[in-house]
Amino acid sequence: MRMINLNISKKVFVPLYYPYLWDYSYRYNVYWGGRASGKTKFIMQKLFLKGLKEKRTILLMQKQTNKLKDTLWKEIMSALDDFNMRQFFEINKSELRVTCKINGTEFKCLGLDEPEKIKGFVDISDVFMDEVTAFTVDDIELIDGTLRSKKYSLPLQMYFSFNPVSKANFVYNYFGFSTQTTPPNTFILHSTYLDNPFIDDGFAERMDALKQRNYNRWKIEALGEFCTLDRLVYNNWRVEDFDYQDIKGELLVGLDFGFTVDISALVASILQENEKKIWIFKTWGDTGKTNEELAAIIKSLGFAKSVIIADSAEQKSIEELKRCGITRVRPSKKGPDSIIHGIQKLQNYEIIVHPSCDGIITEFENYSWQKDKATGEYINKPIDAFNHFCDSLRYSLQCVGTRLKSFDKSLLGL
Repeated sequence: MRMINLNISKKVFVPLYYPYLWDYSYRYNVYWGGRASGKTKFIMQKLFLKGLKEKRTILLMQKQTNKLKDTLWKEIMSALDDFNMRQFFEINKSELRVTCKINGTEFKCLGLDEPEKIKGFVDISDVFMDEVTAFTVDDIELIDGTLRSKKYSLPLQMYFSFNPVSKANFVYNYFGFSTQTTPPNTFILHSTYLDNPFIDDGFAERMDALKQRNYNRWKIEALGEFCTLDRLVYNNWRVEDFDYQDIKGELLVGLDFGFTVDISALVASILQENEKKIWIFKTWGDTGKTNEELAAIIKSLGFAKSVIIADSAEQKSIEELKRCGITRVRPSKKGPDSIIHGIQKLQNYEIIVHPSCDGIITEFENYSWQKDKATGEYINKPIDAFNHFCDSLRYSLQCVGTRLKSFDKSLLGL
């Protein structure tokens, strides 16, 4: 068999992880902690080098298939580049698969929303479950049961990575954090961005700013700690009088549909990405409005020519708005966990609300997390109430490159 001679510099590895690069002592390997600590990258590097030692079948998994191209697939390409090895692998992007030309080792990205595909793989040697907090105990046990081949000289292993969320998530008990007892045959390593020499200064600055805006979120994202969430979803906002025309940035407009009980809600704001600020300067909400009436209201507010991101569940309403002259309205992009991801994105900003925007102020004061009945902890799932303006704001972050247009200042009621 043709051999690959590797000359790998230690400089491509996060120093905290390097001592474990060639250690295959444990079946279960848990890498957890804060954002940007290099967990996923190291696991990929380690599995990549393990796959060069002998022919193996390695599954790289996330809960949802539609996230793979932007996450694990990019990490595979990064590992190939770290070791200058692309020429030794067949790369099949359409199937999210790479195969070593030398020994036949195969890496395959797979989402567990298609569990039947696992049946197509035989002799699985290693599994990496990224963002394991999105999986379930049943998912882990299902995958664990597939690792039973006796053909390999190196041990069969499972790898897990995650940023902690609520203590109510199953990993808190499953991996022994609740009792401070490590389960059998399990290796656990905690890390934060402070362990990663490859992050840019801007990330550290953003974490410092997050600490000031939302201390509990900072403990979770920066320090990688399990933390009890506050009752309210958003604590990173304040009311302040300002003139929107003095704010330079990108215009964001979001729209949530309603009719009888639920209101239709529109939120307009200015995004200052570098400063990590969102200035909410106009809101409108009401019930009983037809789409034709809603189009007229949007025109009267001055947003007829603006990009508006609207609830994609109402495709018929979006099309009717376009026919009424609101031609740049677009459906929001939704997927599994899109609500929590959108909330977490908003939590990274300082939100300033004009005092005239009383609807969203009321929602910010009441929009809350659900409480786990067994533990009494608030969990990473919001209650579906007081969220129409909040949803509109969340949708609006999908606006891209929209310049703020001037319009009648009197619309603010100033």
